[in-house]
Amino acid sequence: MSEAMWFEILIGVAVKSALVFGVAWLTSIGLRRSSAAVRHLVWTAAMAASVALPFLSLSLPALRVPVLSAVTPGVAALFQTTATARTGSSPATPAAPQVSASIRWAPVRDPRGMVLLLWTVGTTLFIVQMLIAYALVCRRRSRARIISQTYVLEQLAADLGIRQPELVEGEAGSMPMTCGFLRPAIFMPADAATWDADRQRMVLLHELAHVRRGDVATQGVARLALALNWWNPLAWIAWRGFLKERERAADDIVLARGARASDYAAHLLGIAGSRLASVGLASASVAMARRSQLEGRLVAILDSHINRMGVRRASALGAIGAAFLLTVPFAAVRAQDQPAFPSDIEATIRAGTSQKNFKILELPAEALEAARQFDSAKRLLDAALAVRGQVAGTGSVEYGLGLMRLGELEKKRNQPKEAVAVYAKALAVLGDRKESAPALVFLGVEMLGAKDFARAMDYFQRAQNVDASQSGPIQTWMALVLEREQNTASAESLFASSVAMQYWRSSEAATTMELYARFLRDQGRTDEAKALSDRAAGVRKSLGEQDSVRSDAYHIGRGVTPPKLVSKMEPEYSEEARVAKYEGTTILSVDIGADGFAHSLRVVKGLGFGLDDNAVTAVQQWRFQPGTKDGAPVPVQATIEVNFRLL
Repeated sequence: MSEAMWFEILIGVAVKSALVFGVAWLTSIGLRRSSAAVRHLVWTAAMAASVALPFLSLSLPALRVPVLSAVTPGVAALFQTTATARTGSSPATPAAPQVSASIRWAPVRDPRGMVLLLWTVGTTLFIVQMLIAYALVCRRRSRARIISQTYVLEQLAADLGIRQPELVEGEAGSMPMTCGFLRPAIFMPADAATWDADRQRMVLLHELAHVRRGDVATQGVARLALALNWWNPLAWIAWRGFLKERERAADDIVLARGARASDYAAHLLGIAGSRLASVGLASASVAMARRSQLEGRLVAILDSHINRMGVRRASALGAIGAAFLLTVPFAAVRAQDQPAFPSDIEATIRAGTSQKNFKILELPAEALEAARQFDSAKRLLDAALAVRGQVAGTGSVEYGLGLMRLGELEKKRNQPKEAVAVYAKALAVLGDRKESAPALVFLGVEMLGAKDFARAMDYFQRAQNVDASQSGPIQTWMALVLEREQNTASAESLFASSVAMQYWRSSEAATTMELYARFLRDQGRTDEAKALSDRAAGVRKSLGEQDSVRSDAYHIGRGVTPPKLVSKMEPEYSEEARVAKYEGTTILSVDIGADGFAHSLRVVKGLGFGLDDNAVTAVQQWRFQPGTKDGAPVPVQATIEVNFRLL
């Protein structure tokens, strides 16, 4: 698979894993009056589901059986449309900028490849650390002295209905802990023989509770889930919740076997001062008492009103199995390119507002944006902005970042006046921060459209100062300003610099080459312009091939009739393309389904400045009379050319 397809899979799995962890979080809050064992089961099921998601997302698409037409020669239906715009529209006027003097340059890399590399490195490091930790545990266990089996251990194991595990000696003063998937073992410190009988019994009972519950195995699953989602704050919340409820569930088993709460709390407090034997044992074993969890555990132990009911192993396995089965269709949604977003927007807004959690609102808003349901996404982001203001204040960085997200949405909706107003508010809050760069660039574009070249250049220079990583695209805009001012020498210098600074196989670089080629043609340098245009076309072609996917739709011919266009919506010109006087043709490959709509839209030949997105948005709303085979509607492959022309 191509890098783009891997990136798409990663993003899909990331969104779904975040949703799984979010649902588990909300469920655990709703079950706060239930036992710790029940809440631990919820976290365990979420961890198992997040581990299964990437494997299911990779495997489920391969289960499709390709139809005969996928390998049958034929032709695709061809449809064409033209979008036009005038260059003289008058934009809204933003506030005057503060100009920064310095300009910094930095090359741009393909962000998809960088994200994939970063995720792979992080996950690999986590998994390698896990393997080393388990190897250290195995080595330590093989060298440890086996403690003679005691009547107390035998009796407690029989009472819990489990096979008696191996008892081995750890370092003096170390933490009691349990390890081993198939052959569990309990590490007891060398000085445990000096403990009184009551403490020995309670410690052994606690560790046997972990053996009975299978906590070593579930910890391995949870650590793998954390390795796959190390970048996700929700995964770390899930990990902490998993550890906390696991220890409380083991405490409940001890208390249910007659231990006095005050005595058990005192023993636990004493053991918490012990040290972990080694990094390997700490990460590959289940330790009895971590100091970070101690306060909450002691409160729970001493609270006589807490529900301490356990969960049967069969029920636990059934719940995890049910979670896995529910994950299968969830993962298949990714395979079928269906967006995941809430059906009840109002309920989502109520939940996010009542909990004062803007992330609950912004996460589904991202899914709605991806599905181009911009109105619903705006409602969620408006609510999220209000929550940010309530929690952090309307003058905070958090509030400014919320305004930036809203401005980006208005830009995607092709509402430049609204975007200008929101971006101006964001700049008033954020000032010259890296996150302000998109706002500064957009306001510079608006000033360029209004022919206020001095203010446009100020905005672009300011944007470059706060985010040097975007110097390449920003210098393209600066070159356009100088071109309009007829400063041809400086404009050419910036065009050349912009091309050199950008990753050559990126869409942004191709757009700069096309604008530079137009500039050279206007100067009468047709040979140089042609060479640059051919180079840009090569980049566009490679990007189209990189993002291509296999289609099982029919081709026209051999009994397959072509679809017919019933109604269409003309694409909108993006504000950036209009101001840059940028024209061209976007070619889309689509599958026109039996339902009469376009599916699996793929950009074969693209354009810059958001025109590809606008073309896709429009074509998704086209209505067709579907093609047929033997009189029955079938999906048919088609090509759609969208021409963007300025009047």
